[in-house]
Amino acid sequence: MKTTRVLVAEDNQDMLDVLSRGLQRLHYEIITANDGIKAVQLASSEIPDLIIMDLVMPKLDGLEAASKIKSNPKTRTVPILAVTAKAESSDRRKCLQSGCDAYIAKPFTFEKLDTAIKKLLKDPAR
Repeated sequence: MKTTRVLVAEDNQDMLDVLSRGLQRLHYEIITANDGIKAVQLASSEIPDLIIMDLVMPKLDGLEAASKIKSNPKTRTVPILAVTAKAESSDRRKCLQSGCDAYIAKPFTFEKLDTAIKKLLKDPAR
């Protein structure tokens, strides 16, 4: 069975470590980016199966990064899951308008995160 590759774009190193370790325990292969520009570059060069995108990042915020990823023919079909502390309905709307396919608010459980990932990948057996 093919390992699912997930690009985690998160500028907070502690959160990046927590996400990476938790997702690895769930048997995902992890690629990391600590800013929006690096996320866009890695999305294009690595073509992950899914991207987990923080919205508040340096150099290029998650909304702009998602928009750039979705406008690139190579990466436009890669699902993007926004994971953010911004939990207002207007923030959710902005996420979806920028190209994010789903949205999960911090704090979250890995069970909830895994469910959201499986739903985006349309692979409940994963």
